[in-house]
Amino acid sequence: MNPGDEQGYDTDERYGGTGQTRTRLPGDEDTYDTARRSMRPSRSLITVVGVVVLLIAAIAFANQNTDNPGTPSDARGPAASPTSPTGTAPVDTSTSGIPTGHPQTKQGAESAAANYAVALGSAEMFNKERRQAIVETVSAPDQRAALQTGFDADYSPQFAEKIGLEPDGSAPSGSTFVSKTLPAGTKVKEYSDTSATVDVWCSGLFGLAGDRSITPVTASWFTVTVELGWTEGDWKVRSTEQKSGPTPVHSDSRVSGSKEIGSAVDEFGGFTYAR
Repeated sequence: MNPGDEQGYDTDERYGGTGQTRTRLPGDEDTYDTARRSMRPSRSLITVVGVVVLLIAAIAFANQNTDNPGTPSDARGPAASPTSPTGTAPVDTSTSGIPTGHPQTKQGAESAAANYAVALGSAEMFNKERRQAIVETVSAPDQRAALQTGFDADYSPQFAEKIGLEPDGSAPSGSTFVSKTLPAGTKVKEYSDTSATVDVWCSGLFGLAGDRSITPVTASWFTVTVELGWTEGDWKVRSTEQKSGPTPVHSDSRVSGSKEIGSAVDEFGGFTYAR
């Protein structure tokens, strides 16, 4: 993943309808007035509507999600949404600060992909020692050397200098470096007991928060495809690939100053992701 990639916006689709307006012609008045007078419902109609509302409420109650941490999501039945949380408890172990010990299940692979995407897109990847520890933790043994070489090239000192960082990946005095990957959801593309390919849809924050920053913190949207293999009692990364989007429309939220952004990064903690 290259955190410096700029994300574009798809402007092909727009909101809105046809803009049609109905014109009332001579002779329409009787029909219009009759319809307007008949809008007051009778008592029998009110009774029927009330029965229908109660029936809908009963059906909704019967189909509501009754998952709990001890109940797998696969038992929820056909009414469950494929994007709803499973209810499975997250992992309770970590290595080098990264969640590990994911179960050998489809949900476990999704959780691993999300947690590894966060680690591989973090500011720590710009520090050589931390980068080596992260890659050592998340990568499959037979792919470790190749992944390490690839990430060393992505997070090179030259790239760090280009965005205004010190050679060791640290922020200059008076600035806060921000590189955060925030998963919005996961999707399994392929799965078996020994391998899985998972898409992780993410929002990202990247840049330097500081008065003299040449790369102010910006938000982006991208999808990381993580190929995983089951080894060493956990899901491990075999390869990663990133592409832009899907990207929503920008909101009209007020843009925060560099000091406020820097404080938020220092004060707000992250999460362990569980599908």
